[in-house]
Amino acid sequence: MTYTQLQDLIKNFCDSTETTFVNTIADFIKNSEERIFQLVEFDFFRKNVTGVFTAGNRFLTTPSDYIASFSLAVLDSGGDYHYLLKKHPTFMQEYSEDPADTNLRGLPLYYADFDKELSTASNNGSTITVSPVPDANYNAELHYLYKPASLTSGSGSGTTWLSTNARSALLYGSLVEAYTFLKGEPDILAQYEKRFMEEIARLKNRAEGRSRRDEYRADALRTNVT
Repeated sequence: MTYTQLQDLIKNFCDSTETTFVNTIADFIKNSEERIFQLVEFDFFRKNVTGVFTAGNRFLTTPSDYIASFSLAVLDSGGDYHYLLKKHPTFMQEYSEDPADTNLRGLPLYYADFDKELSTASNNGSTITVSPVPDANYNAELHYLYKPASLTSGSGSGTTWLSTNARSALLYGSLVEAYTFLKGEPDILAQYEKRFMEEIARLKNRAEGRSRRDEYRADALRTNVT
């Protein structure tokens, strides 16, 4: 489903081509995308990047689209992976009381989000801190959640993963936003919300159920019988 197709569906469902309404459709779609992103953890929105910890520097700048980490590993001189345990920033400071003390340095064991900021032209974005402070240069591998670009950021004929693989959720989520904007009938709004949450349940079943298990070890997904 393209951006133009979704716009047309919203206008047709809501039976409105009023100028202010049409000009706000992009915001309806963005709000729907945000709800889906917050409600369902898709494996598709995971990335792996490599970086380097330099000796004496306990900070690592994350990619510009970084939202949250799944894992952080450092590679020793032999190429072996050492996965760090995630802690609170206060633990990091207590574990290495004096980051300047070279006697306390070593292979990092823990990491934490030092600050969480949006990447801008004047700001590099979020920063991760590790402890102990590295005693040498180490390669690092970060596995993280990123936020995808909105369908509205492309051309009218463009698509995104959500508009292709979660089109019903995106449609009904957008209709909830659009019909709320129009101050429509409560019963119809409730139906749109109901359909949206049904689609969310299906997406969670696929993204957080089927895609994270196999039948060889866990058999098929089962629905509770009441």
